[in-house]
Amino acid sequence: MHIVVLAGGIGGARFLVGVRAYARAVGAEVTAVVNVGDDLRLHGLKVCPDLDSVMYTLGGGADPDRGWGRVAETWTVKSELAAYGAEPTWFGLGDRDIATHLVRTTMLDAGYPLHAVTEALAARWQPGVRVLPATDDRLETHAVVSGAGHDVDAPPTSTAEQRAIHFQEWWVRYRARIDTHRFVFVGADTATPAPGVLEAVGSADVVLVAPSNPVVSIAPVLAVPGLRQALVEAPGRVVGISPIIGGAPVRGMADRCLEVLGVECSAAGVGRLYGSRRTGGLLDGWLVAEEDAATVVPEVTVRAAPLRMTDEAATTAMVRAALELT
Repeated sequence: MHIVVLAGGIGGARFLVGVRAYARAVGAEVTAVVNVGDDLRLHGLKVCPDLDSVMYTLGGGADPDRGWGRVAETWTVKSELAAYGAEPTWFGLGDRDIATHLVRTTMLDAGYPLHAVTEALAARWQPGVRVLPATDDRLETHAVVSGAGHDVDAPPTSTAEQRAIHFQEWWVRYRARIDTHRFVFVGADTATPAPGVLEAVGSADVVLVAPSNPVVSIAPVLAVPGLRQALVEAPGRVVGISPIIGGAPVRGMADRCLEVLGVECSAAGVGRLYGSRRTGGLLDGWLVAEEDAATVVPEVTVRAAPLRMTDEAATTAMVRAALELT
């Protein structure tokens, strides 16, 4: 059995822990296709937050309290950069984390593609699943906003002028407290799926859409030309897990992102955003929380199960419930 997971963010990384546990129990193979829309360059280093979250979480190196970055992290370099007044000051890189970015940047500058670099980095962490970036090419999520430039602690302001800022700046610096008009995926029109991605989708018995932010974690993956069509034509079934429970995201800013799109923050709203494969959408099945058991998504099989990823056993049970939809 081959399971492919579309994932991004902390929710996607934690969901993969359950997928791996299920796969080990039944002898299945797992490929994670991971969002790169959050990627950026900081202080000359290539930073891939979602790839690193998956790698650290599955490798036992993630900070369990923050949910991102390395456990037992220190911040000496961040403090020294601040002392120099080096920008950006709103995004901090931990000392342990910097080592990953140094190795990645050195390999990329030497000509290795991102998927090969990811494989090399993962050799240290032994994630137990194959981790692939959605694309080797530059693809960045930007927010088109008004009022950018106000102090982060000041009330949000509006101006007639619109500008695009990187998603990380939108979320980390401005905390989404800025007039936002839309999200764009810079570079998506010329990107191609990373080697192995289309082959994985084409050979999958089932594709799972992790309970990740649908707007800034899953949509950038689907924006890679050819990838959405491959999912529509995939021989295996496609089942999504709702990131919304009882009308609110478990964590993160999915509610704010959905608001920008004019989509209701609910299991039904996200399910309809993805749509049915029968009508050119994404899903055959949609797993929702027990609180949302009345959810209806046209031409998609909807079932309810506990969706709180409180520990590995609970997450594995979620995965089992999702696969029962296939």
